Amino acid sequence: MAAKNTTHLLKKLRNLMKNSNFVSEQLHAYIIPSGDAHQSEYIAACDCRRPFISGFTGSAGTAVVTESQAALWTDGRYFLQAERQMDDNWTLMKDGVPETPTQAEWLSKVLPTGGRVGVDPFLIAAETWKAMSKHLESNGHMLVPVAQNLVDVVWEDQPPPPTNPLITLSIKYTGVAWQDKVKNVRKKMKDKGAALLVITALDDIAWLFNLRGSDIVYNPVFFSYCIVTEDFLGLFIDESKVDDAVLHHLALKTEENNAPANDTDASVKVTLYPYDAIQDYLSDLKDKVSGKVWVSDRSSYALVSMIPENNRISLPCPIALMKAVKNATETEGMRKAHIKDAVTLCEFFAWLEKEVPAGNVTELSAAEKLEKIKRHQEGYVSLSFSTISSSGPNAAVIHYNPSEETNRQVTTDEIYLCDSGAQYRDGTTDVTRTVHFGNPTTQEQECFTRVLKGHIALGSVIFPNGVKGHMLDTLARTSLWEAGLDYMHGTGHGVGCFLNVHEGPCGITYKTFTGAGLEEGMILSDEPGYYEDGKFGVRIENLVLVKKANTKNNFKNKGFLTFEPITLVPIQTKMLIPSMLSQKEIDWLNNYHQTCREIVGQALRDQGKQEAQEWLIRETEPLG
Repeated sequence: MAAKNTTHLLKKLRNLMKNSNFVSEQLHAYIIPSGDAHQSEYIAACDCRRPFISGFTGSAGTAVVTESQAALWTDGRYFLQAERQMDDNWTLMKDGVPETPTQAEWLSKVLPTGGRVGVDPFLIAAETWKAMSKHLESNGHMLVPVAQNLVDVVWEDQPPPPTNPLITLSIKYTGVAWQDKVKNVRKKMKDKGAALLVITALDDIAWLFNLRGSDIVYNPVFFSYCIVTEDFLGLFIDESKVDDAVLHHLALKTEENNAPANDTDASVKVTLYPYDAIQDYLSDLKDKVSGKVWVSDRSSYALVSMIPENNRISLPCPIALMKAVKNATETEGMRKAHIKDAVTLCEFFAWLEKEVPAGNVTELSAAEKLEKIKRHQEGYVSLSFSTISSSGPNAAVIHYNPSEETNRQVTTDEIYLCDSGAQYRDGTTDVTRTVHFGNPTTQEQECFTRVLKGHIALGSVIFPNGVKGHMLDTLARTSLWEAGLDYMHGTGHGVGCFLNVHEGPCGITYKTFTGAGLEEGMILSDEPGYYEDGKFGVRIENLVLVKKANTKNNFKNKGFLTFEPITLVPIQTKMLIPSMLSQKEIDWLNNYHQTCREIVGQALRDQGKQEAQEWLIRETEPLG
């Protein structure tokens, strides 16, 4: 993986930082965040500014360029990848490592007196701006908004914004009409005393309107903003995406005469605006609304700063939590999606078992084969992220993405880790399995067994309603800690229903954060791992549904919850040291495999996939 030569790009950027045609006063530093104007984790090609300027292509990270230095902050998933992809112009700042300074701390040390730090105000969340600005000001520096994005000026062949068509979803998939969702949002607004709600997160808007798009690869969302008041509903979107099917879906045209539907409830009638009109709309709000404006401080500083602070409700958007708690239709859809996905993975691993010993498989050819298999499933739309197909030392790169430069053969001598997922109209999948097609070493088996023990401990825990994920994270790590091992990523993330594969506001992580407490109906991942740099990596990931637990008591009527796996793919027992497992853990694994055999076996029989079914039977033989 050759590092990108960024010398010429950084020279151009530094010249712009003191060019009066682009900045009112000289900048001493310029920040390039990862996200887009909606603070998306995964972004469209036109928004890949930080990868363009630094060479690092991971989904998380922030670049900071000063007059003489360039530094990039990213988390433990990407340390190895960033080291490979960045040239000597860059310094890697390892987020999560105690001695690593924050961006504001580092800037405060390296800036000259009265340093000016610039950033595109649309690409930085208001909460991030506030914290960084406060720290810089306390050290005699200033954070300033720069209207013209300087990387865009440097980027001569920047792709245009996408204009992909939308997909409409019926109640068959969503369980609730979009009009009823709007009414439920208004109830949340009334509870908080909000007269107007600004929605900026793309997956919130897609969920609200029961629409999906493809403006961001693997994420079925579309560029848009939304405004909700008690009697008004505004959707800011490139109208070239709004075809007749979308107009009918939004009740802006009838099937018969293409005229607006007369019986539409006026309070849920959608008014369309150009995507770029959101600033103009917010600039004169005083003429439109008299009460409080609810805009999440995770929205861009550019938009949030347009609302006077004393007239702002800065809580997270109510849709984030509404979307995280799946209704019965969504839950059933997610189950169906995971059965289909299990079928594809059984077929895939059966194929690998046959082809790997013959020397016919590489990381890239395996990923291509899996995608080809998935395409044949009913309701398949796309992958939900780029398949992590990794062999041997590449499996130690947590979010590895195989390329022609890094591609390795999958052999019988090394571990193979496959983290894959798909978008089906029913739901979204994300599953990781680690396998060996030969004879794993005792060290590999011990690490795998400890990871499985953590996976089972978390997956079978009973906990009070409302517990936050960071209180459960230790369960997944305890067995590793006992051997002096650990992993540098979160243990679980929320997952959307035919939406983003990473979805807030819930999660399971070692970081103490203000995410939502866990509720019945949420779906998260359970994915502990272990990675030995330069040698191998192990991860076992299921998606799990939060459901009610049957307990003998119910302390203070709290209600107790547990997890149910909805991923149904065998876990390779050859990788285990059975003597390290308790009887309870063996029972869990055997019961899980029996469920896989029954449910996925039937689906394989229905689809006539005999080889895959035979593989499933072999891989689900009871342990002990």
